[in-house]
Amino acid sequence: MAGLIHISRRLSKTLVPHFHQRFHLTNKIVSKFPPILATNTFSTSTLKHKSPFESNLLRLITNQIDFVSDYAPLHQPEKKINAFVVEDRPGEQYVTLRGRSTVDEDIKIEATMFDGLYRNMDDDEPDCQLHISMIVDIMKAEGGDTLQVVCSAWPKRLEIQNLYVIDFGGTLTRPYTGPNFRVLDKKIQSAMYEFLNARGVNNELCSFLNRYVWNKEKAEHIQRLKLLRSYVER
Repeated sequence: MAGLIHISRRLSKTLVPHFHQRFHLTNKIVSKFPPILATNTFSTSTLKHKSPFESNLLRLITNQIDFVSDYAPLHQPEKKINAFVVEDRPGEQYVTLRGRSTVDEDIKIEATMFDGLYRNMDDDEPDCQLHISMIVDIMKAEGGDTLQVVCSAWPKRLEIQNLYVIDFGGTLTRPYTGPNFRVLDKKIQSAMYEFLNARGVNNELCSFLNRYVWNKEKAEHIQRLKLLRSYVER
């Protein structure tokens, strides 16, 4: 999955693969916003001393900003869901959620922006869903090992991809990480979903993340277009 950032600085010290190695989607990432439209709403006052190519580019960028802004207006997203609080810095390609469980565990969730598209071709009308990758770190209050769960956050469901118990202070360079989650005993898989659900990592969280990331994706897209316009205008 090209283009994904190195979402956790600690991952380079573990056997956990990078995001683009963990998730295998049927489609490459696609644009979620309308195509650039050639309209005539751009003010000619900004086109002085510009070449025809620059003037045309400025018109297209400005029209796209206006169109995307009107297509689905931005809203002020909720910053809290259950025990988790969102930490989000504009301009970054991921969001972080932090919280605590009822048994005094620190929980950190790092989620990407939309990083792929899945098409279910089993039905007569294919169902397209955008995909979010996330890493869930569950740390005991007294320190020590961390349970790290690699997941997919679909719009209405959580899907566990793999899990690891990581000793960040250990000396093993290539620790054994076990088989893929999907080949584990079905009872263990079911119990693991219950384990995460008890800590608020569940379908409700996935729905929240998809709404939050959709809004952030659009805000970042508009800001990037504005930066591009500012550069061309100089």
